[in-house]
Amino acid sequence: MRKQIAAANWKMNLTYPQAENLLTDILNANIDLKENQQAVFAVPSPYLIMTNEVLATKDNYFTAAQNCYNKKSGAFTGEISAEILHSIDIEYCVIGHSERREYFGENNKMLAEKIDLCLEYDITPIFCCGEPLSIREANAQNSYVETQLKESLFHLAADQLEKIVIAYEPIWAIGTGKTATTAQAQEMHAYLRSVLAKQYGKNVADLISILYGGSVKAGNAKELFSCADVDGGLVGGASLIAADFIQIIQSLK
Repeated sequence: MRKQIAAANWKMNLTYPQAENLLTDILNANIDLKENQQAVFAVPSPYLIMTNEVLATKDNYFTAAQNCYNKKSGAFTGEISAEILHSIDIEYCVIGHSERREYFGENNKMLAEKIDLCLEYDITPIFCCGEPLSIREANAQNSYVETQLKESLFHLAADQLEKIVIAYEPIWAIGTGKTATTAQAQEMHAYLRSVLAKQYGKNVADLISILYGGSVKAGNAKELFSCADVDGGLVGGASLIAADFIQIIQSLK
């Protein structure tokens, strides 16, 4: 069975005491995750070690970095390498979030390099893909997202791809007033899996967890996660509210 994952992306939010309190509140819910379920917390870099320590006694709870650089080391002030993350026992890293692509100009080639470095250092990439509003309105979303997969992932061998988590973000449904339906989420997730199957075979494609990243909330998580090809969510704002993220975790299949 594929891993079902509730991934929190805190982005650039919360002070250190607020972060500690949020983690404590979520863990105090004492959610016993099944073998196929995981909760992952992508926290600001200064909180990585603290988060790892807080989660250390909880099975199937993990810490993620929100980004890493596409070089192994060097004179890149302010950046964090996969090697550094590995050295502090970080097991997940978000790669290619739509905000990184939009605000920091990250392209598919750069993201392929980040993927390679993460895998080299035994870090599971959560690879983000998704289309903006203009692409959705032109009904070109399938080819757009397929290109993202091909240019960032398809250089990998099958056994490497099996270590990847994919997060689909319909950028057009985030902060635009438009809403993606459950059917639209399932449709795109199924399409992504078909693209993987075409390249790597159905057996490999069926192993890949594909998360939904389009404004997952406590109120819609269960319906979204019930879709056959939706394996959890990459959650933004709702992950900053303990009661909401607890409910989202409890909504996993």
